[in-house]
Amino acid sequence: MTIEFLLTSLVVVLVPGAGVLYTLAHGLSLGSRASIIAALGCTFGIVPHLAAAIFGLAALLHTSAMIFQIVKFAGVAYLLYMAWGILQEKGALNVEGNVKARPWIGIATKGVLVNILNPKLSIFFLAFLPQFIDPASGSVTIQMLGLGGVFMVMTFVVFVGYGLFASAVRSHVISKPNVMAWLRRTFAGAFVIVSAKLALSDN
Repeated sequence: MTIEFLLTSLVVVLVPGAGVLYTLAHGLSLGSRASIIAALGCTFGIVPHLAAAIFGLAALLHTSAMIFQIVKFAGVAYLLYMAWGILQEKGALNVEGNVKARPWIGIATKGVLVNILNPKLSIFFLAFLPQFIDPASGSVTIQMLGLGGVFMVMTFVVFVGYGLFASAVRSHVISKPNVMAWLRRTFAGAFVIVSAKLALSDN
């Protein structure tokens, strides 16, 4: 593992995407515990993409335009569904007085789906991880698992940081209806933008 890998991974993880938005929204609406669960779900959503890269499935996804388009537009539809839920005050920014009212398994599952339904992650791992593999250092599979594991840990830590920050300012925003309305529109718009970027992306 090199410093180049760590720095590149950090930059990739820090750039706000659907996972960051999902974690931030739960930190703002339900507090720190929910944001950690959301971050955990998003992190586990990376596992299928890492497995795809290791077992060569990402290559199939990359070469089959139909499969790629199906997965991609499933992701687009899901992100738009989340944006609609936020605007209807039934999604991630639905503020509840009792944070235990939201099942943690539901938060985690939706977080997993946020990342699973993004085929670009598989392509990213297929192109990214091999650059830092040294065949002379042993099993390629083990090296990819190690690098992927580090990337996942980094993702979880960064996402938790985003979520805890959102949770820390939660009390300053949930008591202000105008601020919450603005945040709902902002998050909904951000999900729409992310979905548009995914829809317009090439294989």
